[in-house]
Amino acid sequence: MLRIVLLQLASTAVAGLVAGMLGGVHALVSALLGGLCCVVPNGLFALRLFVSARKPGAVNPMTFFIGEFIKIALTIALLGAVVWLYRDLNWLALIAAFIVALKSYIILLFRH
Repeated sequence: MLRIVLLQLASTAVAGLVAGMLGGVHALVSALLGGLCCVVPNGLFALRLFVSARKPGAVNPMTFFIGEFIKIALTIALLGAVVWLYRDLNWLALIAAFIVALKSYIILLFRH
């Protein structure tokens, strides 16, 4: 799980650099924020699963489903906060970096 979150963080940084080169500082910040809207909830979800797996008798399907619900709600809340608080938002950079971070795990599938 940690490798996936680190890969998402790295792909967010790359997407931010590309957006910054193509669209300037506001595109760079928008891309970084968009990627972080995916990375932060996934990191918290991975941490929650890791901690619950270490507890004896705590492995439960409901732990996964509740964590997934919290992850989706946090993602929506973070995206809403970025849209509401960052006035110079570049929508294309935000959505592109979010999708890149969201789908970066595909890189790990083709690694071996």
